[in-house]
Amino acid sequence: MDKKQSRLRRSLQTRHKIADLRVDRLTVYRSNLHIYANIIAATGDKVLVSASTMESEVRAQLAGQSGKGGNAAAAALVGKRIAEKALAAGIQSVAFDRAGFRYHGRVKTLAEAAREAGLKF
Repeated sequence: MDKKQSRLRRSLQTRHKIADLRVDRLTVYRSNLHIYANIIAATGDKVLVSASTMESEVRAQLAGQSGKGGNAAAAALVGKRIAEKALAAGIQSVAFDRAGFRYHGRVKTLAEAAREAGLKF
């Protein structure tokens, strides 16, 4: 089993639990260069809100920094943007799906920034 398959196996238990709860979920994916956050509907078939370091506004704010989208500062910015977009769309509360990634570093920073911006999970 390779690294990706192990991560996906770890994520299954969380996804099944969130599906049983029938709540919207904030899912996070990180690569070496970027971090992505999506809020997916409780039915699991529709992305309600998304934010990432690939967005032009985020890239403009990160232009002078080294590392661009692959650091904790970028993750905090994406966490804040996803919370603002969610609140504007009327989403107050979500379940956090870390997609098998450990809860530290960029994933933890994104979650804390989203909480500080007003999203509850």
